[in-house]
Amino acid sequence: MIVALGGPLWEYFGQGGPLMWPLLGCSIAGVIFIVERAIAYYRVKGDTAEIVSEVRESLLQHELRRSIEICESFDHPVAITLKSGLLRFGKSHAEIEKAMESVALHEVSKLEKGLWILATIANIAPLFGFTGTVTGMIGSFEALAEVGLGNPEAVAGGISEALITTATGLLIALPVQAAYNYFNNRVSQFALDMEISSSVLLETFSEIEVGE
Repeated sequence: MIVALGGPLWEYFGQGGPLMWPLLGCSIAGVIFIVERAIAYYRVKGDTAEIVSEVRESLLQHELRRSIEICESFDHPVAITLKSGLLRFGKSHAEIEKAMESVALHEVSKLEKGLWILATIANIAPLFGFTGTVTGMIGSFEALAEVGLGNPEAVAGGISEALITTATGLLIALPVQAAYNYFNNRVSQFALDMEISSSVLLETFSEIEVGE
């Protein structure tokens, strides 16, 4: 038997009233997108410092093709960004920088996919819970008006609905918000790595041009 807060979960779900259904939808959507984003970031292979170091070393040895192959061997936003710059070697730095910026923006948008849904869930789940609090208390006061103070059991259902929906909304929002903050931080780090690696590549191009 599934137990939550000292009782069967389905009993609490029933006592929470109709707003438990959208809360259930929020929890399912939150789990799906957290797992999907976790898998997506896990598949990003390679270390930024390693990628930049290998590409720079090959370029200084005038092995442009080898540098491109190094980028192709990594499934990483930094490698994809650097490759776009390497393919334009010999053109103006402004053109190379613009190309890398466009690719970096595209990669960031891919990394941010679905994060807005997590942010939305983290915001609306407590609101559903608080709405359940209001409707539960309204039901309690209506029952109180009908039966008076002599029958406290009549108002207990509304109070239970109010407390359960509030607790459920907060329990959903807390982990979803934490996951959103973590993923958003990962995206920011990827964006910073792409910016720094692009600058290193342009500096390397300058060194090669000066040497020639």
